[in-house]
Amino acid sequence: MSDIPSATRPQRGLANGALAWLGGVAVLPVGGALRLLDPPMRGMQRVIGARRMAYVFLLPNFVFFGLFVFLPIGINVVFSLTGGTALFPSQRPYVGAEQFTYLFDCGSYLDPASCREDHFWRGVANTVKFIVFQVTAMVLFSLVTALVLNKKIRGRGFFRAVYFFPVLLSPVVVALIWKWILQRDGLLNAAITTLGGQKILFFVDPSWAMFWAVFVSVWAHMGFYTLILLAGLQAIPADLYEAAEMDATPRWRVLIRITLPLLWPNMIVVIVLALIKGAQTFDEVFVLTGGGPGTATLMVVQYIYETAFSSQVQNFGLAAAASVVLGVVLFVLTLLQFAAARRKEV
Repeated sequence: MSDIPSATRPQRGLANGALAWLGGVAVLPVGGALRLLDPPMRGMQRVIGARRMAYVFLLPNFVFFGLFVFLPIGINVVFSLTGGTALFPSQRPYVGAEQFTYLFDCGSYLDPASCREDHFWRGVANTVKFIVFQVTAMVLFSLVTALVLNKKIRGRGFFRAVYFFPVLLSPVVVALIWKWILQRDGLLNAAITTLGGQKILFFVDPSWAMFWAVFVSVWAHMGFYTLILLAGLQAIPADLYEAAEMDATPRWRVLIRITLPLLWPNMIVVIVLALIKGAQTFDEVFVLTGGGPGTATLMVVQYIYETAFSSQVQNFGLAAAASVVLGVVLFVLTLLQFAAARRKEV
């Protein structure tokens, strides 16, 4: 304190006092609210006991999930068991499993054209194809990116932010950006024609349309899964790598014997989340291709949306039945994934 000029000491004291006063004023509303809540919370604790107070704090979450998750699921199941075009459940006749029978009325489930509701099974086939390519590419690229970003490279923080940035964008914005790039007169075709090539109609060729749907999805969400794997890599003890280096263990063996086994719990999380996300894909593909050309990129969720809301005859019951089937399949796949993870850990 002796090094500070005496003239500046009062000024600093006034500044500190002003900051303390502003902090006190800002805390006043919070303190007042806590004082108001204190008597009823204490009374509630005396009535139900200290151990049951946890349920009081969990009650808002239970209410939220009940209103916005479990109640809609129940309403959806009710709609799947009714028919007609009316919106209110009280005006819809009960038809039992008729909607599910209609969906599964097929000569061969491998041939959508033999099915009574062929659009649903084309959506199933496209969704399975999309999941196989998208989840595989997502896991591989996320793993490679996480391994690279985990090393001591120049600008590591910058590249981590760059890879995560697309996750912050809206899926609709991502699809619009790539649609602008890939359309007939877009940036990519402009570059191709500049190099002497011919324009490629990406959204007219079914193979190209599916490829870009997978590519855009991986580009948009890879950063999130990379972050999960990167957290798992940083949790691996460095002593294991030092011991392997002292033993002159090849890098590929270190990857197979140390990194991947210890990263397996994070890999399971990535696979399950990517699988669920891939099966629920709608907005990006819908904005990018509209399900076309024809039904080449029609997904199950888009089929549900169009059946319920955009078709001339809005069939809420059939759409609800399709969503129930999708939900059951996702639930079973998730259980299988976690069972495989648990067996791997054992």
